[in-house]
Amino acid sequence: MRAEPFIGSEAMASGSLNRYQLRTQYSALLPDVYLKRRMKPSLRQRTTAAWLWSQRRGVVAGLAASAVRGSKWIDDDTPVALIWRNTRPPRGVVTCNDTVLSGEFQMLNGLPITTPARTAFDLGRRGSLSESVARLDALARATGFKVRDVEDVMSSHRRIRGVRQLETALDLVDSGAQSPKETWLRLVLINAGLPKPQTQIPVYYDGAYPFAFLDMGWNDAMVAVEYDGDQHRTDRFQYVKDIRRLDRLRDLGWAVVRVIAEDRPAEIVGRVRRALNARSS
Repeated sequence: MRAEPFIGSEAMASGSLNRYQLRTQYSALLPDVYLKRRMKPSLRQRTTAAWLWSQRRGVVAGLAASAVRGSKWIDDDTPVALIWRNTRPPRGVVTCNDTVLSGEFQMLNGLPITTPARTAFDLGRRGSLSESVARLDALARATGFKVRDVEDVMSSHRRIRGVRQLETALDLVDSGAQSPKETWLRLVLINAGLPKPQTQIPVYYDGAYPFAFLDMGWNDAMVAVEYDGDQHRTDRFQYVKDIRRLDRLRDLGWAVVRVIAEDRPAEIVGRVRRALNARSS
């Protein structure tokens, strides 16, 4: 039984499946594109299915392209973006009639995928600024794309919508962000007028290797800001480890501002300002 999406009419034409087998053993993900029954499709499988539905003509773009390249924090039910001329895509697929040049996509795992630079160009132009920066942070962490390469793509598509937002987003990209919440927290600090924080600051303690990497902060002032996710509350081992890590950081002179989901931006900024002012007085 096939484990990957396939075109049903092709399978029947080749004789590998008959109509009864297709109807009873597989379910249609998209028109004429099938997957094994009762299998919950991953984003990767849905991406393959969307490309097959396009008659193998579309170019995978946007978040789907970012996910294929290893970006995290992308849900399996995310719509698959294709650069292809079709104004009536099925549910779960988004098409756009943008121009994609020959050097802006490449074959990867059997699929035509936009390059990291072109993927960044597309992601940075769409959604809110904070969403685009979070998506670019994840892509930068996965691929290490260079801003200058994205600027080269921009120079070939000057009249396309969203270029101004992209330029702003590229100034804010930081591959050190390890989650969308860390991106959000960094932008809260920057938008409040605070100096741009460094991310993933290594801290050493009696050894050649760092015992901690701080989410973000200011090395000279020895002020760190860290986002505490649910794992700090639900995982006892992680909780104990974090307490001991925090004690060691304080022994070394670091002021650590810990942030949780319930904190308001104004409260966060106030606490960070006080910590920075205390170090400068």
